[in-house]
Amino acid sequence: MKILVPIKRVIDYAVKIRVKPDKTGVETSNVKMSMNPFCEIALEEALRIKESGLATQVIVIGVGPTQCVDTLRTGLAMGADRGIHVEAKDNLFPLNVAKILKRLVDLENPGLLILGKQAIDDDCNQTGQMLAGLLGWPQGTFASKVVLDKEKQVATVDREVDGGLETICLDLPAVITTDLRLNQPRYATLPNIMKAKSKVIKKFTLQDLNMDLKSDLEIVQVTEPPKRKAGVILSSVDELIDKLKNEAHVI
Repeated sequence: MKILVPIKRVIDYAVKIRVKPDKTGVETSNVKMSMNPFCEIALEEALRIKESGLATQVIVIGVGPTQCVDTLRTGLAMGADRGIHVEAKDNLFPLNVAKILKRLVDLENPGLLILGKQAIDDDCNQTGQMLAGLLGWPQGTFASKVVLDKEKQVATVDREVDGGLETICLDLPAVITTDLRLNQPRYATLPNIMKAKSKVIKKFTLQDLNMDLKSDLEIVQVTEPPKRKAGVILSSVDELIDKLKNEAHVI
């Protein structure tokens, strides 16, 4: 069974985000980029499934500019077998990414797709669900535990919901999106980083996939959140109640 793992190149989580002066987006020039943390969790889960003998191949997919190859190499160094890079210069939103992934699923015929539940740059949390809808496959989102049964061809997924944990059973093939507590991703070792340089990354363009995508969304403006005011130390409960009532107007 093949497992496809789409991974996204995003601004590193430790970098302070700066909005462009024209407010069309955030500054990415000369900024450290890395793999989306939720995608790392998805890849780690796919590798663990393969190491348990339930899958034969893990394929990482990147959609975006040429620089995405660096992120794919990181995925290969973690243990993925090969990569696929779909070159796209424009900023793609979830529905178009889901359409591209569907086309790759038609080419690769995997038994399972594992994605991060969301990217930390846009926080859309939509691609996995849209992809499952386009494919007509069952989906298990916000997974905190995944158990596969190869004989019955089902996946049991524990989902994190507001009320606690929800356990669902999915027929394979299926789409699973990962939550933070699913696992702890491994670090790529130096020998594996060197081996990753010789692993295959197959390149596609949108024309190769016979796709002509039009954006269904437009970013109107990006602004920084308002700066927080300094806190105030109060001397009594009565003073706190007075400020909440007369200044904050929340009671």
